[in-house]
Amino acid sequence: MNLDFKKFSGTGMTSDSSRAKLVSILKEQGIKNKKVLNAINTIPRHIFIDEAIASKAYDNTALPIGKSQTISHPLIVAKMTEILISRNPKRILEIGTGSGYQAAILSLLVDKVYSIERIELLHKKANTIFRKIGFKNIYTKFSDGNEGWKQKSPFDAIIVTAGASEVPSSLIDQLTSRNGVLISPVEKNGKQYLKSIEKNDTIITEKVHGVVNFVPLLQGTEK
Repeated sequence: MNLDFKKFSGTGMTSDSSRAKLVSILKEQGIKNKKVLNAINTIPRHIFIDEAIASKAYDNTALPIGKSQTISHPLIVAKMTEILISRNPKRILEIGTGSGYQAAILSLLVDKVYSIERIELLHKKANTIFRKIGFKNIYTKFSDGNEGWKQKSPFDAIIVTAGASEVPSSLIDQLTSRNGVLISPVEKNGKQYLKSIEKNDTIITEKVHGVVNFVPLLQGTEK
């Protein structure tokens, strides 16, 4: 896949060195998977946010992308990605395209990324970026993510980038029945916890990976 980042401004040495610094920070904070770190080092985060805050693109923090949504904290992106790809998935479903950054990272690590966004403006903006860069293995849909993408299921892995009180059963149903894994923020007692759910035939196992802070998982669509 030939990716072209030169169509975006500010993709020179400054962002190269900034990405390398970010990768060092992620290593210090426990990210070990070399493929994940290489993907973070390859994808310029600043092209997924507004130019007005581009100077903060390589800070280890979440940033606004409009419509009360955010581009996730790089450590969280790396952590969720590391958990998912440890199972060697080929096909991943993402609920909440947002800026498109998480899908771009995943696209370097798996065969196909299917991504759903409920806000039409963000869906269109992310698609524009994907086309300009030249991603060939990201497939997007403007829809309510709670419903998943049944026509393309089953998926080896599902990543949910918004918090809910419980993971929609429709998403668990769309996981492959052998070694399928879903990762999502889940709310409990006023806090959000990053939870992975593994599916093997009829056996479902869960694991918590710490406290996180995501925007809420909403139903329906909006412009």
